[in-house]
Amino acid sequence: MSTYNQRGVFLQLMRPTMVNPKEVRVCMQFALKEEGYDPVNRDVTCSLLDSTALEAVSNDGGATFTIRASVDADGDGDIDLQDKAILIGLAKAYSKIINP
Repeated sequence: MSTYNQRGVFLQLMRPTMVNPKEVRVCMQFALKEEGYDPVNRDVTCSLLDSTALEAVSNDGGATFTIRASVDADGDGDIDLQDKAILIGLAKAYSKIINP
Protein backbone atom coordinates (compact mmCIF):
# COMPACT_ATOMS: atom_id res chain seq x y z
CA MET A 1 0.00 0.00 0.00
CA SER A 2 1.19 3.46 -0.70
CA THR A 3 0.88 6.76 1.06
CA TYR A 4 -1.78 7.82 -1.44
CA ASN A 5 -4.07 4.80 -1.17
CA GLN A 6 -5.02 3.38 2.21
CA ARG A 7 -6.70 0.25 0.80
CA GLY A 8 -4.72 -2.72 -0.43
CA VAL A 9 -4.81 -6.27 -1.70
CA PHE A 10 -2.04 -8.69 -0.88
CA LEU A 11 -1.72 -11.77 -3.09
CA GLN A 12 0.29 -14.94 -2.57
CA LEU A 13 0.63 -17.86 -4.97
CA MET A 14 1.07 -21.14 -3.11
CA ARG A 15 3.09 -24.03 -4.49
CA PRO A 16 1.25 -27.17 -5.63
CA THR A 17 1.17 -30.14 -3.26
CA MET A 18 2.74 -33.51 -3.95
CA VAL A 19 -0.73 -35.07 -3.81
CA ASN A 20 -2.04 -32.86 -6.64
CA PRO A 21 0.72 -31.27 -8.77
CA LYS A 22 -1.91 -29.39 -10.83
CA GLU A 23 -3.29 -27.64 -7.77
CA VAL A 24 -3.03 -23.84 -7.72
CA ARG A 25 -3.87 -21.79 -4.62
CA VAL A 26 -4.04 -18.02 -4.57
CA CYS A 27 -4.34 -16.44 -1.13
CA MET A 28 -5.85 -12.93 -1.09
CA GLN A 29 -5.93 -10.49 1.79
CA PHE A 30 -7.91 -7.27 1.63
CA ALA A 31 -7.07 -4.62 4.22
CA LEU A 32 -7.30 -0.97 5.18
CA LYS A 33 -4.13 0.73 6.42
CA GLU A 34 -4.16 3.14 9.33
CA GLU A 35 -1.11 5.22 10.15
CA GLY A 36 -0.39 6.41 13.66
CA TYR A 37 2.44 7.76 15.74
CA ASP A 38 4.34 6.07 18.57
CA PRO A 39 5.48 8.87 20.92
CA VAL A 40 7.80 6.58 22.92
CA ASN A 41 9.86 5.53 19.89
CA ARG A 42 9.08 8.70 17.96
CA ASP A 43 8.17 6.68 14.91
CA VAL A 44 5.27 6.36 12.48
CA THR A 45 3.29 3.15 12.91
CA CYS A 46 1.10 1.28 10.43
CA SER A 47 -1.77 -1.05 11.30
CA LEU A 48 -3.97 -3.15 9.06
CA LEU A 49 -7.69 -2.80 9.77
CA ASP A 50 -10.72 -4.64 8.41
CA SER A 51 -8.49 -7.43 7.11
CA THR A 52 -10.24 -10.22 5.22
CA ALA A 53 -8.45 -13.28 3.86
CA LEU A 54 -9.73 -15.51 1.05
CA GLU A 55 -8.30 -18.45 -0.83
CA ALA A 56 -9.04 -19.39 -4.44
CA VAL A 57 -8.29 -23.01 -5.35
CA SER A 58 -7.82 -24.65 -8.74
CA ASN A 59 -7.29 -28.37 -9.30
CA ASP A 60 -6.68 -28.10 -13.04
CA GLY A 61 -3.59 -25.92 -13.25
CA GLY A 62 -5.40 -22.60 -12.98
CA ALA A 63 -8.02 -23.04 -15.71
CA THR A 64 -10.93 -22.87 -13.26
CA PHE A 65 -11.05 -21.67 -9.67
CA THR A 66 -13.43 -22.09 -6.76
CA ILE A 67 -13.77 -19.50 -4.04
CA ARG A 68 -16.16 -18.76 -1.23
CA ALA A 69 -16.79 -15.06 -1.77
CA SER A 70 -17.13 -13.05 1.43
CA VAL A 71 -16.00 -9.66 0.12
CA ASP A 72 -18.11 -7.02 -1.62
CA ALA A 73 -15.55 -6.59 -4.42
CA ASP A 74 -17.71 -4.41 -6.68
CA GLY A 75 -18.98 -2.14 -3.89
CA ASP A 76 -22.68 -2.50 -4.64
CA GLY A 77 -23.59 -3.38 -1.06
CA ASP A 78 -24.11 -7.11 -1.39
CA ILE A 79 -22.00 -10.24 -1.84
CA ASP A 80 -23.17 -12.12 -4.91
CA LEU A 81 -22.04 -13.93 -8.07
CA GLN A 82 -20.55 -10.74 -9.53
CA ASP A 83 -18.20 -10.46 -6.56
CA LYS A 84 -17.24 -14.11 -6.95
CA ALA A 85 -16.49 -13.57 -10.67
CA ILE A 86 -14.26 -10.56 -9.89
CA LEU A 87 -12.31 -12.50 -7.26
CA ILE A 88 -11.90 -15.53 -9.52
CA GLY A 89 -10.68 -13.22 -12.30
CA LEU A 90 -8.11 -11.76 -9.92
CA ALA A 91 -6.93 -15.24 -8.91
CA LYS A 92 -6.65 -16.36 -12.55
CA ALA A 93 -4.69 -13.28 -13.55
CA TYR A 94 -2.32 -13.54 -10.58
CA SER A 95 -1.70 -17.26 -11.11
CA LYS A 96 -0.42 -16.50 -14.63
CA ILE A 97 2.30 -14.11 -13.41
CA ILE A 98 5.63 -15.94 -13.43
CA ASN A 99 7.72 -13.54 -11.29
CA PRO A 100 5.48 -11.49 -8.98
